[in-house]
Parts: sequence; C-alpha cells; structure tokens
Amino acid sequence: MALTKEDKAQVVLEYGKSDKNTGSVETQVALLTKRIVDLTEHFKIHKKDTNSRRGLLKIVGQRRKLLKYIQRTNLEGYRALVEQLQIRK
Repeated sequence: MALTKEDKAQVVLEYGKSDKNTGSVETQVALLTKRIVDLTEHFKIHKKDTNSRRGLLKIVGQRRKLLKYIQRTNLEGYRALVEQLQIRK
C-alpha cells in the first residue's frame, strides 16, 4: 500500500515548494491524501481487510490533525489546499 518513489516525487513536486520539500505541512497532507485514495480503492476489492482499515483510520486522523494546524495558522492556504485536493470538510 506504500507509495512508489515516482508517485511520491510527483506529489512533492506539485505541493512542495521544491523537489526536496517533503516536510512542509501541505506536502504531508497531499501525501496522506494520496495514500487514503489508494487505500479506498483497495477496500473496494478487499472488503474484509480489517487490519488495513485500521491503518486507514490512523492516516485519516493524522491528516485531520495536520489540516486543523493549517487552518489555525494559514486560513487562505488551508482553503486553497482543501479545494486543490478536493477534500470534503
């Protein structure tokens, strides 16, 4: 379920300010969103995979915390990120 190097590099280029900026909050949220989308597709095929579902819930909680931080510190950046990633909030 992990992201490939190419997928991660593409997301970092798109949402990070440089190609090596994997630590910014926006980049972390984008990477978590990519993993969530991939796991959601996985669960359409494997409905009884409860261990991975627990991991998905942990990832969703982590993304929620990061989004809450962005909302507190940079409201306009938060709105742009949610719109760009098409996250329901």
